This record gives sequence, structure tokens and C-alpha cells, in this order.
Amino acid sequence: MAPPLAAVRQPHLLLRRGGFLPSSPSPTRTLPLASRGPASARTRLLPPRFSLSPIPKSLSSASSQIPVRSLFTGIVEEVGRVRRLGPPLAPSGGGGGGDAPGLDLEVETKDLISGTQLGDSVAVDGTCLTVAAIDAAASTLTFGVAPETLRRTSLGARATGDGVNLERALTPSSRMGGHFVQGHVDGTGEIAAFRPDGDALWVTVRAPPEIVRLLVPKGFVAVDGTSLTVCNVDDEAGWFDFMLVRYTQDNIVLPTKKVGDKVNLEADILGKYVEKLLAGRMEAMTKATA
Repeated sequence: MAPPLAAVRQPHLLLRRGGFLPSSPSPTRTLPLASRGPASARTRLLPPRFSLSPIPKSLSSASSQIPVRSLFTGIVEEVGRVRRLGPPLAPSGGGGGGDAPGLDLEVETKDLISGTQLGDSVAVDGTCLTVAAIDAAASTLTFGVAPETLRRTSLGARATGDGVNLERALTPSSRMGGHFVQGHVDGTGEIAAFRPDGDALWVTVRAPPEIVRLLVPKGFVAVDGTSLTVCNVDDEAGWFDFMLVRYTQDNIVLPTKKVGDKVNLEADILGKYVEKLLAGRMEAMTKATA
């Protein structure tokens, strides 16, 4: 749901309520009309540099049990700015290598410098990354981005000056304003349409079938790490949509993007478990009746 340039822990309630207000016309088998509203002293941690576990090709496969090292709520604390995305400036002492080495992502942040330590987990556009270096003087955090992370997310397309949603991992005292977000991106979707509705903004996203089938109306989805309430889902046409209230629009990156841009998607973990359990049950029943 909603996130802020400064830390905020409330906006999701606004968005969830908004999701229950009279919504747009019932979804059809065609994509909603696309329109666009106005946009707009260094320390370094040595290995391990990367925190995103490899994501299986099938979300419901037996190998899809990714260990949960950190947990987020999808309530963005701040929109940071990409300072640099490129090869590591200093030897890492291990990790990546090969034909597709990892990259360093340096992000300028005002609010996350204080209280953040080397090795902490931060969701960057919904991708769980490890803080590998902190430059307090320049107000930057540097993260190692592994080759698998670049393949599975949209982080590799970031450029200097781009905004990115930032959220630190939950602590035992944090308020749960969103939903359980692991920072393990399932894949990317593509923005298909923007549609203004008063001061609200409807967003339609095309997504792969393995992600769309896990989404339900009034359920949760993390889009670039923002916890949002799904409004409509069309499994056959391969899209879903959600509504952003004014506050949310002002405090996340999404409204500044354009139709065709990629977004990181993470389906609700509950849907993944249900799908896996039902698949196992159906397989057992099929064998029993064979």
C-alpha cells in the first residue's frame, strides 16, 4: 500500500478502505482503457553480498520453499534515488563472477541512514537486498545485486536519478500496516493502463499467468514493494488492477512511471501455500483412484 518520502506506517488503511468503495465497472475480457495522468566515512561489508535467494521456475513446485530471512509489510518508508548501478568499486572477496557478474546498487536516502547497519535487509522496489556499504557523509546505502536478482526483477533497468521504494525489515515492535512481504520477487509485470478517477488513480498491470492465478479481488499484492489491495483480476486476459488514493500517489514511485514500464511483483504468500497444498492433495487423489 502507501509509502512515504518520510517514514509513514498508516497509508495502507486508506488504500484498503479505498479498495472497498464503489469500484470501477466490472472487469471484462478486454484490457481497461489506457490513459495517463500527470507524473512526474564509507564502510563496506564483505561477503555474503547478496540476500535474494534464487526463485524457482514454478511457484508451486516442491523446490519453492524459500527460507524467510526478513519480513516486510509493503508500507514504503521512503523514496530513495539511485546514485549508481554498476560493477563493484572494490573487490568483494567472493560471490558472483562468471559471464554475468553482479552489480552494486548505490541509493541516496535521507531517512534510512540513521539506524541502518551493515548486513541489514532493505526492500528496494520490493526486492530484499543486503546493505553492503554505508556512506553517512553522502547519505548513501550500497547493495550487492546478484545475477539472479537482475534476471528476476526490474532492478537492472534502473538509471541514475531513478526513484526506488525503500522499506527496512520488520522489527518485533513494528505495526503491521500492510501484509506479509518477503522481498522474494516472483517476477515482473508491465503497466498496461492508468485511469484517473477523481483524485484517485486506477492502475492496470499485465502479469504472467503463474502470478495472476494467485491473485484474488480484495486480496494483497506487492507492486515494487508496495502493499496494495487487488480490485479486479482477469485470469484469461492476464491482468489485474488496483486503485491508488491521493496520499499513496504522492509517496511511492509507481505514479511517475509510464505505460509499458516493468514493475516487480510478489504475490501473497498465503496464495502460494494454498496452491501447493491443493496441488499435492489433487495428485494424491488422482493416484488413489488410478
